[in-house]
Amino acid sequence: MFLGTHNPRLDDKGRLILPAKFREQLEDGVVVTRGQERCLYVFPVAEFTRIAGQLRQAPVTSKQARDYLRVFLSGASDELLDRQGRITVPAVLRTYAGLERDCAVIGAGDRVEIWDATAWETYLADQESAFADQEQEVIPGIF
Repeated sequence: MFLGTHNPRLDDKGRLILPAKFREQLEDGVVVTRGQERCLYVFPVAEFTRIAGQLRQAPVTSKQARDYLRVFLSGASDELLDRQGRITVPAVLRTYAGLERDCAVIGAGDRVEIWDATAWETYLADQESAFADQEQEVIPGIF
């Protein structure tokens, strides 16, 4: 499980060092793709394969499903961590997420998310209040 927030910097070659505590779970490779709210999702290969299998169950007759699959999969890039624990973030994904230098890498349970640091701070500031004041169950049977 991926937890916590880290603040690495993107280097001039588009490489980003992933937190040491995440690397063991990612050593077999990762898939980086577009995520919601203009962040990037980083999945261990096995988790991405599982999710892709579920996505293939969507009916091809559903325009919404086709659109989602196209955007999600067309930007996907399989990467291997180098010896320093870095991955290369492809230019198209850096542009999508607005990544230039300062990043926020957050653990989001089954995946890692990469955010522009300012975008993450803005998102978190907007969401923390609603999170703290939540009075109704958000996830049925859990919270």
